[in-house]
Amino acid sequence: MARLLLVHAHPDDETLTCGVTMAHHVARGDEVHVLTCTLGEEGEVIPPGLAHLEGDPDDRLGPHRHGELLLALERLGAVSHVLGADPASGRLSRYRDSGMVGSPAAARPEAFAGADLDEAAGLVADVVRDVRPDVVVTYEEHGGYGHPDHVQAHRVTRRAMELLGDADLPRHAYEIVTPLGWAREDRAWLQSAGPDLLDTAAWWADQDLGVSDGPDGPPAPAAPVLVVPAPDDAFAPSVVDDDLVTHVVHDAGARAAQNAALRAHATQVVVASEDVHALSNLIAVRTTAREGFRQVDPRTWRPTGRRGTDLLA
Repeated sequence: MARLLLVHAHPDDETLTCGVTMAHHVARGDEVHVLTCTLGEEGEVIPPGLAHLEGDPDDRLGPHRHGELLLALERLGAVSHVLGADPASGRLSRYRDSGMVGSPAAARPEAFAGADLDEAAGLVADVVRDVRPDVVVTYEEHGGYGHPDHVQAHRVTRRAMELLGDADLPRHAYEIVTPLGWAREDRAWLQSAGPDLLDTAAWWADQDLGVSDGPDGPPAPAAPVLVVPAPDDAFAPSVVDDDLVTHVVHDAGARAAQNAALRAHATQVVVASEDVHALSNLIAVRTTAREGFRQVDPRTWRPTGRRGTDLLA
């Protein structure tokens, strides 16, 4: 049995980027751990019945998303850790979601993006010493799409590896990246997808819409309509040339577990079908059974040049 530790910024990031990989390794008998750095208090809420949580001054969205995270990881068979959590005091997280650059949340003293690098990295290193993973996975330097907390998760993970002694250093480290060829293929697939694959009505019917079922109540809000990205829309920075992707996890049998976990993140993710999901921007994303990675040296974080289909080889 091997152990994997995946470091992510907010609840739902783990399933969106690594759900197939986690389910694949759990099915193999490996032990999968997820370290979440914040509770996503600045997230945009999709179901109307939960809209009161968005921007809540008491930060009730954070504990709610923590519950979604625990359910998602239960469905994937993974173990949850939250950076700086203190069960004895009831503190669920040391750091708070920073929001986007320039937002009021970014200026708060507990914002993760502004955390002291060595302090936060020390907390990550403590988790590594406790879990003793063979593999550590996190974002590339742009944090996938540039969110400050994702970038910080990359930075603190790299710094944590520098702080660890040789005996505690994981054998393998990976960045999450997507081959450009896949991204183009998925976008072309979405352009040709039938309306049944983009229909959100079934998912919407399962959500808390904040209306009663009685005949005299207000009408239920309409299901969201997904937007298919245009062929020339820009890709995220984590989409890289195919030859920069060194390792691939491809497991069709893991997709059902990933979709079940995506449905657990109901405040953040629309699951239109087994093949399509979307975030609060309602831009359709193809749900595939493959995920890409770039292997780096855990100490220096330089690319190793090795290639393969097994993150443990």
